[in-house]
Amino acid sequence: MKKLDKLILRSFIGPFFLTFAVVEFILLTQYMLKYLDELLGKDLGGEVFAELLFYFSMNMTPVALPLAVLLSSLMTFGTLGEHHELTAIKTSGIALPRILRPVLLLVVVISVGAFFFNNKVVPKANLKAYSLLWDIRQKKPTMNFKEGAFYNGLPGYSIKINKKLEDGESLRDIMIYDHSKGGANTTVILADSGKMYTQYNDNYLVLELFDGNTYVDQDDPGIRNSTEQFVRQRFEESKIIFSLSSFSMERTREEYFSDNKMMKNIGQLQVVTDSLRRHGKREQDLYPPNIESFYAYFKADTGSTKNGFKLLDKKIERTLPEENPEILSVATNKARNIKSFTTNYLERVNGTLREANNYEIEIWRKYTQSASIFMLFLIGAPLGAIIKKGGLGVPVIISIVFFILMYVMSILGEKWAREGLIPVEAGMWGANIILFPIGLFFLYQAQNDSSLLEVDFWRKLMARLRRNKLDV
Repeated sequence: MKKLDKLILRSFIGPFFLTFAVVEFILLTQYMLKYLDELLGKDLGGEVFAELLFYFSMNMTPVALPLAVLLSSLMTFGTLGEHHELTAIKTSGIALPRILRPVLLLVVVISVGAFFFNNKVVPKANLKAYSLLWDIRQKKPTMNFKEGAFYNGLPGYSIKINKKLEDGESLRDIMIYDHSKGGANTTVILADSGKMYTQYNDNYLVLELFDGNTYVDQDDPGIRNSTEQFVRQRFEESKIIFSLSSFSMERTREEYFSDNKMMKNIGQLQVVTDSLRRHGKREQDLYPPNIESFYAYFKADTGSTKNGFKLLDKKIERTLPEENPEILSVATNKARNIKSFTTNYLERVNGTLREANNYEIEIWRKYTQSASIFMLFLIGAPLGAIIKKGGLGVPVIISIVFFILMYVMSILGEKWAREGLIPVEAGMWGANIILFPIGLFFLYQAQNDSSLLEVDFWRKLMARLRRNKLDV
């Protein structure tokens, strides 16, 4: 039996690492495409890209593991069935649950490890990834002088270079608008040629200008009596030095981002959740005394509380004299004030409870993502034994179907839990609870060598139905 267990484990481990790498790459690529515009053109360097990809790959790991286990288990047991190895093992008297046991134990270890990884490592990776992404967003794009177009990336200057020579430094026909002192473009510099290069570890940009003129606008209140609109100053050589400090990437302290729910483990999330729920309960309790000030002649009936609180209609026995418009106006204004106060109060309390639900969702997500690894194995392994198809054809299609099914149910449950329509626990565990009996059904079918899910079964069934139809 030990040799058999090793054979099955070796058959599973290879496809598992392969599918995990493929799924991780696909998810990471799809995720990074959202930030592609913010990453390009900033001269970040390979180290920054590698660091960002490394942190986000750890963020994707809890999502990639369930799909990788589903696909690899389908491939493993589908291949064993396709090559009749599974049939030979069953013929020797070994039941299917015993055949699945070595891989099942490995999947349990992966699920437990995924939980601790999701709780301990992923929050720290998220903190580093999103703080780095923030710093990248704040970094200015690299200088890109295009021929014949103005470049406005340097603070206080607009520069146009009509010709750049092949050596990378020499320039021809340069125009510079200097508005570094504020106001309009009061200073214009024209030069026949020039050179551009950096100094002091690329901290400063030097622009040397040759054979040009500087035009200064003199049309200002201080020298309005001047006879010339512009003062022209000719130069043979001039030098302008620009600081490039705004183009360097400054690293922000990671502590500034630590309050986000994605950067917290279960213990930290639980503290915030309890605090928000206590705050929401306290706000609900304060509603009746706060609303009392709007009622001058009777006590407000605040009624029962549900989803926060609800202001019930109050039947007033006394009828206001309709012939007095002033009294009606006062009553109408008070009613509007009560409605406005109640609406705003309700939105604030519901917002607090919704935020508490968000934090509680993150708590349960760490459990459900790990449990889904085991749940999808329970579906994939017996399903592979039934369909008896290995490789990357049919298993990929079936894996995508079940993964999308689980994903849609998880998103719906999360949305309903966030809005308070169902308990958070039910919303987060709903997908796993629904998939569990499906997995047991497939396990039962595989254990009894059912052909219900085989293509030949349905082909023969359709042929039999056609023959019966012709006989009739």
